[in-house]
Amino acid sequence: MSRSPNGIGAAVTAVLLAFASPAAAERLNIGRAASPEEIKGWDIDVRPDGQGLPVGKGTAALGETIFQERCASCHGEFGEGAGRWPELAGGAGTLKSDSPVKTVGSYWPYVSTVFDFVHRAMPFGAAQTLTPDETYSLTAYLLYLNDILKDQDFEVNEKNLATIRLPNEKNFFMDDRETAEKEFWTAKPCMTDCLPKEATITGRARILDVTPDKASEKAKESPPVQ
Repeated sequence: MSRSPNGIGAAVTAVLLAFASPAAAERLNIGRAASPEEIKGWDIDVRPDGQGLPVGKGTAALGETIFQERCASCHGEFGEGAGRWPELAGGAGTLKSDSPVKTVGSYWPYVSTVFDFVHRAMPFGAAQTLTPDETYSLTAYLLYLNDILKDQDFEVNEKNLATIRLPNEKNFFMDDRETAEKEFWTAKPCMTDCLPKEATITGRARILDVTPDKASEKAKESPPVQ
């Protein structure tokens, strides 16, 4: 065999092509096709139109019991958040304030997002241990806490969950930068000396007072004893 660079390159290429072919993979017994059950275990995403929802049902009344047992230690008994854990209820009308409270009722776009996240990632440390019925019940309870469902006995299921609308849905929209920002595109983007004038500092975080000082943080953590 030739020891020239060209000869070695050709040999390496031939070996790589051999390993890349399906026949070679089959001969070497590398991997196997995923079974339907394995695929089903990963294919659990839920879309805003309800596609992907499992068969099941639940009510806020049932969800309250599950929430107190499995969720309240982090999220509070009424979704108000415990310690530094996220708040799940409240926050209506705060999104434009200096301290927006982003909860299921004030910020989230779709009920399917609530179901998907609870089913996929909750409870913390025991993800995917909730049954579909438990997840429907918890979703209904969160909607009830946020005054989106008025009847705690209303049954939420795979057929009607996607019809429920959250208050902030209208403020989410498809990414339209391909058309809305097309005027900024150029075939030859500027890479050097692009600014019309030298860059200047217009503000400092210290002056804007966006970084809390240690004294105020300590006061929040240790309120005075009454």
